[in-house]
Amino acid sequence: IHCYYRSQDTVVYDEYFIMMGRGNGKNGFISPVAWYLTTHYHGVKGYNIDIIANAEDQAKTSFEDIYEVLERTWDKSKRFFYKTKQQIVNLKTKSYIKYNTSNARTKDSKRTGCLIFDEVHEYEDWDMIKVFTSGFGKRKHSRTFYITTQGYVRGGVLDELLDLSKQVLSGEIKDIGFLPLIYRLDSKEEAEDPANWPKANPSLEYFPELQKEMKNVYAKSKYLPHLAIDFMTKRMNLPAQDSFIVVAPWEKILATNQPIPFEELEGLQCIGAIDYARTTDFASCGLLFKYKGKRYWIEHSFVCHLALKVESRPIKFPVREMADRGLVTIINRPNISAGDISSWFLKQAERYHIIDIVCDSYRAALLESEFKQKGLPLTEVRSGPATHAKVAPLVEQSFAEETLVFGDNPTMRWYTNNTCQEMDAKGNTTYLKIEPKTRKTDGFFALIHALSKDSELDWPAEDVMSLGVYTY
Repeated sequence: IHCYYRSQDTVVYDEYFIMMGRGNGKNGFISPVAWYLTTHYHGVKGYNIDIIANAEDQAKTSFEDIYEVLERTWDKSKRFFYKTKQQIVNLKTKSYIKYNTSNARTKDSKRTGCLIFDEVHEYEDWDMIKVFTSGFGKRKHSRTFYITTQGYVRGGVLDELLDLSKQVLSGEIKDIGFLPLIYRLDSKEEAEDPANWPKANPSLEYFPELQKEMKNVYAKSKYLPHLAIDFMTKRMNLPAQDSFIVVAPWEKILATNQPIPFEELEGLQCIGAIDYARTTDFASCGLLFKYKGKRYWIEHSFVCHLALKVESRPIKFPVREMADRGLVTIINRPNISAGDISSWFLKQAERYHIIDIVCDSYRAALLESEFKQKGLPLTEVRSGPATHAKVAPLVEQSFAEETLVFGDNPTMRWYTNNTCQEMDAKGNTTYLKIEPKTRKTDGFFALIHALSKDSELDWPAEDVMSLGVYTY
């Protein structure tokens, strides 16, 4: 920071780009720097500090670090500082520290000596930065800091800063006053050896609790895809190159083949769910139970016979064998009817207490009249990214801990293995078909519908005595 051209009394570096792994203490570094720059030890009066982030909580992080230090030492510090929850002022230099968010549309940066942009991986463009840098640089020894971890936004500010850093470090660009400090692994393979982790997090050896946490997360990441992406992106500072990942490793999908205690589930509450793309193709119905620490999914599929006769896209799955096993019903009519689906649920209602049946709004419109006539409940649930992001942690945890049970149902295993996850720029999960024509996913998406109502199912007491009571 204190590198100067003596002849002109200007700083050598007026821009600093610092990228380090989560937990290394980037705010712990920048907070005392910000405080110091406002003091007479730095020696520039009116050297105002603006801390900027997309979210208020993040913008306040470094500000509150400084505020809390002053609060603890206020008996002495009050002679030198004035503080509120929005601003800290050095009484001797008349320099302030403030935090700002993306809501700021105008800013008089002529009075600012130092700009700190926090978590720039969230910035999709330079618009907010331009608001604060317009007119900036009039104060003596002005400086700008960009501090961040890696992130999920590609093609934004972070990627451009990384590209600029590469050109500066290679010597392609010189004398622009830009100092990059990048802590990261050089390859994904390096993550396999914890001895390499300090390359992304140089403070790691000084924080035993952080070491323990990272080792635990790394171990879990082998079975929890969202943790694997987050670990590489945030901890190792290597962005995930492939945003498409399977729902679960195949061995975890196979682990759903556990016995379903049908007799013990009789009379217990469950949530029904339905999903299909077209009534001339596949349709899936299922019941979700919570029992003795596991979630049981009893699924049945309907297949229109016409879907098995399309030569241009043959179904690569033994549908007729599944029909022989009673897991699939082949409909020898032009389409699967609402009556086919309602009849299955009516039969299940003779054994189980179905408290609700859910599907998305498109399916509800086609089923509503039939279900109402038969006295079956039907509730619309949201489908798409919002719902998927909500249930994804539960899905991943259930597969990882092998607490999701399909029974010996190859159709459900096929549905699940045909589904992939896509991570968006904010790290949210969306479930998609791997291949839209021949690899069906109806059963998996019916399960997602049911899991969206998981909180409405209670865990039953394990010692409840069956009284042979039926509810209609």
